Amino acid sequence: MRVKMLIATIDTEYVDFLSDNISEHHSDIIEVSVCSTLECLCEVLEKQRFDVALLDKAMAEVANNKSINQFLLLWSESDSDSDLPDLDRINKYQRISSIIATVLEKQARVSKSRYSSSLRKANITAVWSPAGGVGKTTVALAYATSKASEDNEVFYLNLEAFSSVPGYFNESGKSISRVFEMLDSHEGDTKMLIQGICCRENGITYLCSPDNFDDICILANDEIKELVSSCAILADELVIDLSCTCDSRSRQVFELADKVLVVTEPSLVAETKLNQFTSQNDVFESIKEKATLVANKGATIYNDALASVIYLPLLQSISATEVYKKLSENSFGA
Repeated sequence: MRVKMLIATIDTEYVDFLSDNISEHHSDIIEVSVCSTLECLCEVLEKQRFDVALLDKAMAEVANNKSINQFLLLWSESDSDSDLPDLDRINKYQRISSIIATVLEKQARVSKSRYSSSLRKANITAVWSPAGGVGKTTVALAYATSKASEDNEVFYLNLEAFSSVPGYFNESGKSISRVFEMLDSHEGDTKMLIQGICCRENGITYLCSPDNFDDICILANDEIKELVSSCAILADELVIDLSCTCDSRSRQVFELADKVLVVTEPSLVAETKLNQFTSQNDVFESIKEKATLVANKGATIYNDALASVIYLPLLQSISATEVYKKLSENSFGA
Protein backbone atom coordinates (compact mmCIF):
# COMPACT_ATOMS: atom_id res chain seq x y z
CA MET A 1 0.00 0.00 0.00
CA ARG A 2 1.37 3.40 -1.03
CA VAL A 3 0.64 6.60 0.85
CA LYS A 4 -1.22 9.12 -1.32
CA MET A 5 0.41 12.47 -0.59
CA LEU A 6 -0.44 15.92 -1.88
CA ILE A 7 2.08 18.77 -1.88
CA ALA A 8 0.36 22.13 -2.34
CA THR A 9 2.36 25.36 -2.19
CA ILE A 10 2.73 28.44 -4.36
CA ASP A 11 6.49 27.99 -4.11
CA THR A 12 6.88 26.23 -7.46
CA GLU A 13 10.63 25.72 -7.14
CA TYR A 14 10.18 23.99 -3.78
CA VAL A 15 7.28 21.79 -4.86
CA ASP A 16 9.18 20.64 -7.95
CA PHE A 17 12.32 19.85 -5.96
CA LEU A 18 10.48 17.95 -3.23
CA SER A 19 8.18 16.00 -5.54
CA ASP A 20 11.04 15.02 -7.87
CA ASN A 21 13.06 13.69 -4.93
CA ILE A 22 10.12 11.69 -3.59
CA SER A 23 9.36 10.24 -7.02
CA GLU A 24 12.98 9.23 -7.47
CA HIS A 25 13.71 7.80 -4.04
CA HIS A 26 10.41 6.94 -2.36
CA SER A 27 8.02 5.91 -5.11
CA ASP A 28 7.70 2.44 -3.60
CA ILE A 29 5.88 3.84 -0.57
CA ILE A 30 4.57 7.30 -1.59
CA GLU A 31 2.38 8.32 -4.52
CA VAL A 32 2.81 12.09 -4.81
CA SER A 33 0.60 14.74 -6.45
CA VAL A 34 1.38 18.46 -6.60
CA CYS A 35 -0.46 21.78 -6.87
CA SER A 36 1.05 25.24 -7.12
CA THR A 37 -2.14 27.29 -7.56
CA LEU A 38 -5.38 27.56 -5.62
CA GLU A 39 -7.34 26.69 -8.76
CA CYS A 40 -5.36 23.48 -9.21
CA LEU A 41 -5.87 22.54 -5.54
CA CYS A 42 -9.65 22.95 -5.71
CA GLU A 43 -9.82 20.94 -8.91
CA VAL A 44 -7.66 18.10 -7.58
CA LEU A 45 -9.60 17.84 -4.31
CA GLU A 46 -12.83 17.49 -6.25
CA LYS A 47 -11.51 14.37 -7.95
CA GLN A 48 -9.13 12.66 -5.50
CA ARG A 49 -8.67 11.75 -1.85
CA PHE A 50 -5.32 11.91 -0.07
CA ASP A 51 -3.90 10.25 3.02
CA VAL A 52 -1.78 13.27 3.87
CA ALA A 53 -1.22 16.77 2.48
CA LEU A 54 1.67 19.19 2.90
CA LEU A 55 0.13 22.65 2.52
CA ASP A 56 1.42 26.18 2.81
CA LYS A 57 -0.70 28.82 4.57
CA ALA A 58 -2.59 29.96 1.48
CA MET A 59 -3.43 26.42 0.38
CA ALA A 60 -4.45 25.34 3.89
CA GLU A 61 -7.09 28.04 4.07
CA VAL A 62 -9.04 26.59 1.13
CA ALA A 63 -8.41 22.85 1.61
CA ASN A 64 -11.19 20.72 3.07
CA ASN A 65 -11.37 17.77 5.40
CA LYS A 66 -13.47 15.69 3.02
CA SER A 67 -10.61 14.91 0.67
CA ILE A 68 -7.60 14.91 3.03
CA ASN A 69 -7.19 12.63 6.05
CA GLN A 70 -4.18 14.38 7.60
CA PHE A 71 -2.95 17.95 7.18
CA LEU A 72 0.63 19.12 7.68
CA LEU A 73 1.35 22.82 7.43
CA LEU A 74 4.54 23.73 5.57
CA TRP A 75 6.24 26.53 7.45
CA SER A 76 9.63 28.19 7.81
CA GLU A 77 11.43 30.12 10.53
CA SER A 78 10.38 33.39 8.91
CA ASP A 79 6.66 32.69 9.41
CA SER A 80 4.84 34.37 12.28
CA ASP A 81 2.93 32.01 14.58
CA SER A 82 -0.01 34.39 14.84
CA ASP A 83 -0.58 34.19 11.08
CA LEU A 84 -0.53 30.39 10.79
CA PRO A 85 -3.56 28.06 10.90
CA ASP A 86 -3.91 25.71 13.86
CA LEU A 87 -2.50 22.58 12.16
CA ASP A 88 0.31 20.13 12.75
CA ARG A 89 3.41 21.69 11.26
CA ILE A 90 6.41 20.51 9.32
CA ASN A 91 9.44 22.67 8.63
CA LYS A 92 9.86 22.86 4.85
CA TYR A 93 13.59 23.60 5.09
CA GLN A 94 14.98 20.39 6.55
CA ARG A 95 16.37 17.17 5.14
CA ILE A 96 13.91 15.48 2.84
CA SER A 97 14.50 12.21 4.68
CA SER A 98 13.21 13.90 7.86
CA ILE A 99 10.11 15.13 6.03
CA ILE A 100 9.43 11.63 4.71
CA ALA A 101 9.97 10.16 8.20
CA THR A 102 7.40 12.52 9.70
CA VAL A 103 4.85 11.84 6.97
CA LEU A 104 5.18 8.06 7.19
CA GLU A 105 5.17 8.06 10.98
CA LYS A 106 1.92 10.05 11.09
CA GLN A 107 0.33 7.83 8.47
CA ALA A 108 1.56 4.64 10.14
CA ARG A 109 -0.15 5.60 13.40
CA VAL A 110 -3.60 5.82 11.78
CA SER A 111 -3.20 2.89 9.39
CA LYS A 112 -4.98 -0.39 10.11
CA SER A 113 -2.61 -2.57 8.07
CA ARG A 114 -0.87 -5.50 9.79
CA TYR A 115 1.65 -7.85 8.23
CA SER A 116 1.89 -11.60 8.43
CA SER A 117 5.22 -13.36 8.74
CA SER A 118 4.25 -15.24 5.57
CA LEU A 119 4.91 -12.03 3.59
CA ARG A 120 8.57 -11.85 4.49
CA LYS A 121 11.17 -11.93 1.74
CA ALA A 122 14.36 -11.75 3.81
CA ASN A 123 16.67 -14.53 4.88
CA ILE A 124 16.89 -14.07 8.65
CA THR A 125 20.21 -14.58 10.43
CA ALA A 126 20.41 -14.35 14.22
CA VAL A 127 23.83 -13.59 15.72
CA TRP A 128 24.23 -14.72 19.33
CA SER A 129 26.74 -15.87 21.91
CA PRO A 130 26.52 -17.41 25.37
CA ALA A 131 29.43 -15.18 26.42
CA GLY A 132 29.92 -11.43 26.33
CA GLY A 133 32.91 -9.65 24.84
CA VAL A 134 33.46 -12.16 22.03
CA GLY A 135 32.91 -9.64 19.20
CA LYS A 136 29.33 -10.67 18.49
CA THR A 137 28.24 -7.27 17.13
CA THR A 138 31.41 -6.98 15.05
CA VAL A 139 30.62 -10.38 13.51
CA ALA A 140 26.98 -9.40 12.93
CA LEU A 141 28.01 -6.24 11.07
CA ALA A 142 30.74 -8.04 9.14
CA TYR A 143 28.16 -10.59 8.01
CA ALA A 144 25.70 -7.82 7.11
CA THR A 145 28.38 -5.98 5.13
CA SER A 146 29.36 -9.14 3.27
CA LYS A 147 25.74 -9.64 2.22
CA ALA A 148 25.42 -5.99 1.18
CA SER A 149 28.51 -6.38 -1.02
CA GLU A 150 26.58 -9.05 -2.93
CA ASP A 151 23.97 -6.43 -3.94
CA ASN A 152 21.47 -7.53 -1.32
CA GLU A 153 19.22 -5.15 0.57
CA VAL A 154 20.39 -5.70 4.15
CA PHE A 155 18.61 -4.72 7.37
CA TYR A 156 20.56 -4.81 10.65
CA LEU A 157 18.30 -5.08 13.70
CA ASN A 158 19.97 -4.64 17.08
CA LEU A 159 17.99 -6.25 19.92
CA GLU A 160 20.67 -6.10 22.60
CA ALA A 161 19.57 -4.89 26.02
CA PHE A 162 22.17 -2.14 25.68
CA SER A 163 22.37 -1.14 22.03
CA SER A 164 25.67 -1.13 20.13
CA VAL A 165 24.24 1.00 17.32
CA PRO A 166 25.73 4.33 18.52
CA GLY A 167 29.21 2.80 18.41
CA TYR A 168 28.98 1.89 14.74
CA PHE A 169 26.46 4.17 13.02
CA ASN A 170 25.53 7.82 12.78
CA GLU A 171 22.31 8.12 14.75
CA SER A 172 20.64 10.87 12.76
CA GLY A 173 17.17 9.35 12.73
CA LYS A 174 14.35 8.70 15.16
CA SER A 175 14.63 6.10 17.92
CA ILE A 176 13.47 2.51 17.59
CA SER A 177 11.43 3.28 20.72
CA ARG A 178 8.77 4.72 18.41
CA VAL A 179 8.37 1.24 16.93
CA PHE A 180 8.18 -0.29 20.41
CA GLU A 181 5.38 2.15 21.31
CA MET A 182 3.38 1.07 18.28
CA LEU A 183 3.94 -2.59 19.02
CA ASP A 184 2.76 -2.04 22.59
CA SER A 185 -0.41 -0.29 21.45
CA HIS A 186 -1.21 -3.02 18.90
CA GLU A 187 -2.35 -0.28 16.51
CA GLY A 188 -0.89 1.17 13.34
CA ASP A 189 1.32 -0.02 10.51
CA THR A 190 4.64 -1.17 11.95
CA LYS A 191 6.23 -1.76 8.56
CA MET A 192 5.38 1.75 7.36
CA LEU A 193 6.74 3.30 10.54
CA ILE A 194 10.00 1.38 10.17
CA GLN A 195 10.28 2.52 6.55
CA GLY A 196 9.83 6.08 7.70
CA ILE A 197 12.37 6.20 10.53
CA CYS A 198 15.09 3.76 9.42
CA CYS A 199 18.54 5.03 8.44
CA ARG A 200 21.04 3.77 5.89
CA GLU A 201 24.83 3.76 6.08
CA ASN A 202 27.54 1.73 4.36
CA GLY A 203 24.88 -0.17 2.44
CA ILE A 204 23.08 -1.29 5.63
CA THR A 205 19.64 -0.20 6.81
CA TYR A 206 19.22 0.10 10.58
CA LEU A 207 17.14 1.65 13.36
CA CYS A 208 18.58 4.05 15.92
CA SER A 209 18.98 2.91 19.53
CA PRO A 210 16.15 3.00 22.13
CA ASP A 211 15.51 6.06 24.23
CA ASN A 212 16.18 4.04 27.36
CA PHE A 213 17.15 0.56 28.50
CA ASP A 214 13.67 -0.52 29.60
CA ASP A 215 12.10 0.06 26.18
CA ILE A 216 13.57 -3.11 24.69
CA CYS A 217 13.43 -5.21 27.85
CA ILE A 218 9.63 -5.11 28.11
CA LEU A 219 8.94 -6.42 24.60
CA ALA A 220 6.73 -9.50 24.61
CA ASN A 221 7.35 -12.45 22.32
CA ASP A 222 4.47 -11.58 20.00
CA GLU A 223 5.86 -8.03 19.69
CA ILE A 224 9.30 -9.40 18.83
CA LYS A 225 7.68 -11.58 16.17
CA GLU A 226 5.84 -8.63 14.62
CA LEU A 227 8.97 -6.46 14.69
CA VAL A 228 11.07 -9.14 12.97
CA SER A 229 8.32 -9.91 10.45
CA SER A 230 7.96 -6.22 9.54
CA CYS A 231 11.69 -5.79 9.01
CA ALA A 232 11.86 -9.00 6.99
CA ILE A 233 9.45 -7.56 4.42
CA LEU A 234 11.82 -4.66 3.75
CA ALA A 235 15.07 -6.46 2.89
CA ASP A 236 16.69 -9.45 1.23
CA GLU A 237 18.78 -10.17 4.33
CA LEU A 238 17.81 -9.43 7.93
CA VAL A 239 20.64 -9.70 10.47
CA ILE A 240 19.51 -9.69 14.11
CA ASP A 241 22.06 -8.89 16.81
CA LEU A 242 20.94 -10.47 20.10
CA SER A 243 21.95 -10.05 23.73
CA CYS A 244 24.09 -12.74 25.35
CA THR A 245 21.14 -14.27 27.17
CA CYS A 246 19.01 -17.23 26.23
CA ASP A 247 15.69 -15.74 27.31
CA SER A 248 12.29 -16.12 25.69
CA ARG A 249 12.89 -13.21 23.28
CA SER A 250 16.10 -14.78 21.98
CA ARG A 251 14.31 -18.11 21.60
CA GLN A 252 11.58 -16.42 19.61
CA VAL A 253 14.19 -15.00 17.22
CA PHE A 254 15.93 -18.39 16.97
CA GLU A 255 12.60 -19.89 15.92
CA LEU A 256 12.11 -17.27 13.19
CA ALA A 257 15.70 -17.40 11.93
CA ASP A 258 16.90 -19.32 8.90
CA LYS A 259 20.45 -19.29 10.25
CA VAL A 260 22.03 -18.76 13.67
CA LEU A 261 25.64 -17.62 14.00
CA VAL A 262 26.98 -18.64 17.42
CA VAL A 263 30.07 -16.54 18.16
CA THR A 264 32.99 -17.50 20.39
CA GLU A 265 36.60 -16.38 20.98
CA PRO A 266 39.82 -17.83 22.44
CA SER A 267 39.20 -17.10 26.14
CA LEU A 268 38.59 -19.85 28.69
CA VAL A 269 35.36 -18.18 29.77
CA ALA A 270 33.98 -18.18 26.22
CA GLU A 271 34.99 -21.81 25.74
CA THR A 272 33.40 -22.86 29.02
CA LYS A 273 30.12 -21.11 28.30
CA LEU A 274 29.98 -22.51 24.78
CA ASN A 275 30.50 -26.04 26.14
CA GLN A 276 27.73 -25.50 28.68
CA PHE A 277 25.34 -24.26 26.00
CA THR A 278 25.98 -27.12 23.57
CA SER A 279 25.87 -29.84 26.22
CA GLN A 280 23.32 -28.64 28.78
CA ASN A 281 20.82 -26.34 27.09
CA ASP A 282 17.78 -27.74 25.30
CA VAL A 283 17.70 -24.71 22.98
CA PHE A 284 20.88 -25.94 21.31
CA GLU A 285 19.17 -29.06 19.98
CA SER A 286 16.39 -26.96 18.47
CA ILE A 287 18.81 -24.73 16.49
CA LYS A 288 21.63 -27.21 15.85
CA GLU A 289 20.71 -27.88 12.22
CA LYS A 290 20.74 -24.20 11.27
CA ALA A 291 23.58 -23.02 13.51
CA THR A 292 27.13 -22.17 12.47
CA LEU A 293 29.91 -21.59 14.96
CA VAL A 294 31.96 -18.44 14.33
CA ALA A 295 35.44 -18.74 15.83
CA ASN A 296 36.33 -15.07 16.18
CA LYS A 297 39.66 -13.41 17.06
CA GLY A 298 41.71 -16.35 15.78
CA ALA A 299 40.07 -18.88 18.11
CA THR A 300 40.86 -22.59 17.88
CA ILE A 301 37.76 -24.73 18.38
CA TYR A 302 37.79 -27.89 20.48
CA ASN A 303 34.01 -28.20 20.65
CA ASP A 304 32.71 -30.54 17.92
CA ALA A 305 28.98 -30.11 18.64
CA LEU A 306 28.63 -27.97 15.51
CA ALA A 307 29.92 -29.31 12.23
CA SER A 308 29.84 -25.92 10.50
CA VAL A 309 32.56 -23.53 11.65
CA ILE A 310 33.77 -20.18 10.30
CA TYR A 311 37.21 -19.01 11.38
CA LEU A 312 37.86 -15.27 11.60
CA PRO A 313 41.29 -13.76 12.25
CA LEU A 314 42.32 -11.52 15.13
CA LEU A 315 42.53 -7.94 13.84
CA GLN A 316 44.15 -5.06 15.68
CA SER A 317 42.57 -1.66 15.08
CA ILE A 318 41.42 1.31 17.08
CA SER A 319 38.29 1.51 14.91
CA ALA A 320 35.53 -1.04 15.41
CA THR A 321 34.13 -0.04 12.02
CA GLU A 322 37.44 -0.84 10.32
CA VAL A 323 37.45 -4.27 11.97
CA TYR A 324 34.00 -5.35 10.82
CA LYS A 325 34.60 -4.05 7.30
CA LYS A 326 37.84 -6.02 7.10
CA LEU A 327 36.21 -9.15 8.51
CA SER A 328 33.42 -8.86 5.94
CA GLU A 329 35.98 -9.85 3.31
CA ASN A 330 36.16 -13.35 4.86
CA SER A 331 33.86 -16.03 3.54
CA PHE A 332 30.70 -16.50 5.63
CA GLY A 333 29.43 -19.25 3.37
CA ALA A 334 26.05 -19.50 1.66
